[in-house]
Amino acid sequence: MPSLSEAYTDRRAGRGERDPRRIALGAAVSLLGAVTLLVSLLVATTPLAGVLGAETPYEVKHLAGVLAGVGGPVVLLGVVAVLPSKRRQQAGVVVGTAVAFAGVWLFSYAYPSRWVLAADPLVFETAVVYFLGGAIALWFVFVAVANFKRRNDPHGTVTLEIRREGETRRVEVTPNELRQYRQAVGDGGNDDGIVDEIESRADD
Repeated sequence: MPSLSEAYTDRRAGRGERDPRRIALGAAVSLLGAVTLLVSLLVATTPLAGVLGAETPYEVKHLAGVLAGVGGPVVLLGVVAVLPSKRRQQAGVVVGTAVAFAGVWLFSYAYPSRWVLAADPLVFETAVVYFLGGAIALWFVFVAVANFKRRNDPHGTVTLEIRREGETRRVEVTPNELRQYRQAVGDGGNDDGIVDEIESRADD
């Protein structure tokens, strides 16, 4: 059980102790997504398509569409990995990305035989699946960004951290609550009980 003095750190210290491996991984994933988007543009506009094995106009459009469809969600995955986001936000982006990838698979299956000029096209279904996935992922990225800005603009709140078994959980309290916790410890209060109270309010 950590002591109360170990339980709280200021906001800057908490940001400075973030796992650098996670930040590096998120940056790498975002860069990979950006490169994929760039390659899709080059495939559609330069002879690079031939180097990658796409010879006919249909093959070029197919390859460019798949690369572009994959690149966007991958960028969002990297962004949410870099931000100090909650598990549900990370899970939301993963779910949205998976749905978007399903849309990419549907495009890959439908193009060109079941595309615009086909008797039974899948254009609408493909667009709905892909944009639904993209919207879900983008929404959770926006939530993570909004929470990140709120944490950097606390409006009189203090962030406490509980570290246990390698896991860090955070909760925001008012300065008055923080003074009460400190006073309770200074008066010989039950340290374990105070930490348990903080833990019960921590983010899931």
